[in-house]
Amino acid sequence: MDQIVERPGALDVHKASVTACVRVPGHEGGRVQEVREFKTTVRGLLGLRDWLAGHGVTTVAMEATGVYWKPLFAILEDDFELLLCNAAHVKNVPGRKTDVSDSQWLCKLLECGLLKASFVPPKTVRELRELTRRRKTLVRDRQREAGRLHKTLEDTGIKLDCVATDILGVSGRAMLKALIDGTRDPAVLAELARGRLRAKLPDLREALEGRFTIQHALLVGGILRHIDFLDAEIDALGTAIEAHIDAQSKQAREAKQAGEDAGAENPFDSAVQIACSLDGIQQRTAENLIGEFGTDMSRFATDKHFVSWAAQCPGNHESAGKRRSGRSRKGPEHLNRALNDAAMGAIRVKDGHFARKYRRVKARSCHGVALGAVKHSILIALYHMLKTGELYKPPTPNPDAERRARERATKRLLAQLEGLGHTVTLQGAAAA
Repeated sequence: MDQIVERPGALDVHKASVTACVRVPGHEGGRVQEVREFKTTVRGLLGLRDWLAGHGVTTVAMEATGVYWKPLFAILEDDFELLLCNAAHVKNVPGRKTDVSDSQWLCKLLECGLLKASFVPPKTVRELRELTRRRKTLVRDRQREAGRLHKTLEDTGIKLDCVATDILGVSGRAMLKALIDGTRDPAVLAELARGRLRAKLPDLREALEGRFTIQHALLVGGILRHIDFLDAEIDALGTAIEAHIDAQSKQAREAKQAGEDAGAENPFDSAVQIACSLDGIQQRTAENLIGEFGTDMSRFATDKHFVSWAAQCPGNHESAGKRRSGRSRKGPEHLNRALNDAAMGAIRVKDGHFARKYRRVKARSCHGVALGAVKHSILIALYHMLKTGELYKPPTPNPDAERRARERATKRLLAQLEGLGHTVTLQGAAAA
């Protein structure tokens, strides 16, 4: 095959070792291949960098699972063009699976230009991503702890959650603290209610009758302390995320004013503001989205490439001239969660564009398909908004499009009724 990369390097990365292979021109023509193994300590990775530079390597491909690629990528990204490859896409010939053969195979594929790199955002985006993902994990942990609290109270027979909307609110926390401290009288506990909950005092007295033991006090106290800890950590991460966004935005603007090349990433605060202009997207969800793909849309040739990378489009599986499946492939897990949050918020905006689309698709399909269509539309909108720097402008209602949609819905419903054996006669609505 044709040689595309003259001096390629390939790395098979593991937890404790890296197997490296380089292919360079020989003194008497042909190609010379060399393989070495390095430790994954900082000293070992610096030695690997010097070894690659000594061979004049310009492009390096690496295959890794988990997070083992991260320290190596951080050390090499300033000196080489790096391609992080999906291990499932570069499998070797069956029966020849060793670290050495894997690195050699990867190097040959790179030499021929047959590798497709995974999307790795710039350092500032990766740092934001670490913070937003950690916050999302802690938010989910808090939700689990709240579920455990409900389960424990259910075991006691106390039905506080049937009366109070939020048992972790001011009134709920006061009652739980009193229970832990030894108070068992429902009337005394009910008097701790605040605000609108005081209108439900009779129901509260009945709901607070239960069998709350010392064991339950131990469990509930531990859950509440853990929730308090998680709340503090979530707040600290929120502060750190805001500081990181402000610092990156300030640096990007200063570099732009000075005419310096600070990369193609736009200020994060502007990108978050742009994302928040979409229907139903709040600050935290916008930060999670920007943390996953950054602000530089030039990395994706078109909006279709962007949506395809996010795996929010129909699959393409054709064989023998037949379409086998249109199922979407599994995409980035954290991005999909952020998109779910964004889509669920968007469809709750009653008269919003995304809510109308959700209802239109759901009428002929199901919730999952309709939500997927909304996520696809959100990504398309974000791509163009981040590329142009413009805020979201809802599409202008198109009477012709709405009329055609009504006609299609009428035909679909008529076909369903006729398929059930009914004869239908249409009559226009009477004028008001």
